[in-house]
Amino acid sequence: MSVKPNSASALFAGPFALATLSDTDGPVFPALVTPDARVLGLRAVFDDERLDVRRLLGSWDAVLPRLRTLAGDGDLAWRPLAGLRVHAPVEPRQVFQSGANYRQHVIDLHVAHRAPGDERPEAERRAEAAEIMDRRAADDLPYVFIGLPSAITGPYDDVTLPAWAEQPDWELELAAVIGRPAHRVTVDEALEYVAGYTIANDLTDRATVFRRDMPAIGTDWLRSKNAPGFTPLGPWIVPTESVARPDDLRLTLKLNGETMQDESTQDMIFDVARMVSYASHTARLLPGDLVLTGSPAGNGMHWGRLLRDGDVMEGSVTGLGAQRTRCVAEAVVEASS
Repeated sequence: MSVKPNSASALFAGPFALATLSDTDGPVFPALVTPDARVLGLRAVFDDERLDVRRLLGSWDAVLPRLRTLAGDGDLAWRPLAGLRVHAPVEPRQVFQSGANYRQHVIDLHVAHRAPGDERPEAERRAEAAEIMDRRAADDLPYVFIGLPSAITGPYDDVTLPAWAEQPDWELELAAVIGRPAHRVTVDEALEYVAGYTIANDLTDRATVFRRDMPAIGTDWLRSKNAPGFTPLGPWIVPTESVARPDDLRLTLKLNGETMQDESTQDMIFDVARMVSYASHTARLLPGDLVLTGSPAGNGMHWGRLLRDGDVMEGSVTGLGAQRTRCVAEAVVEASS
């Protein structure tokens, strides 16, 4: 769908962001977007008909100063954002996802899954869980796994709920976008490899997270998280220089207008720098790759209310804009006899 920006407020923080756009039925193109909803196509500016956002990120150190200059040049061929279709801002080669990374969320899960025979008061069990989380933050490692780029969809696209998904759930997340190849980088230098930030909603079918037929193997992230369209992304990539404190951003998800998630990234157990550094110590992170940083408390399992046909999710992160996606049940085609 095309975006209808709210003229009463800025689309995002800072003077510009990157986007991938198209006319209604036309090809996609990389664009510079201003917070007052003006668009500059970048292929003509860079004289490169093959240019996309991932290629821009591949030369980020050289490109960034030029983008700053372009954003302030009112004489260029700017056009209104209204009427253009907004796609996922980048096509990553790799997607790194994270689980159990918000302190309150994990404490809630710990309390909810009380061991049989544990009759201690909730306050005592909650205090125990908090102590475990603090110890984990100091001594343990992040929990990171791999997602598929094919699960990514646009920030305003419908999300198809597969017929086999019995417990589809939302997970709003802050996503870091890599701007320089990173391998074995330290925590102190990790943010130097992040070009910007965007919004991800990492949908999960809770019913297929654990393999009941092979409990010793554990989780099945392929099936539970990687259906087509299960990762709405965007709308924008906001450069790091416009996000002063990634450790103090507000994540809010509303379901049909009702707030379900509302938490600060201050509640992260492992911050963005530790996430990027940890992932880079195994893999080589590439420009355009995504590092999703986990989801806060307030998922559907917590509320006892999972996604249904017709539900509308609205997710926002401070300074990064907002996405709006509608859930559509997969049509089941019965085989002819």
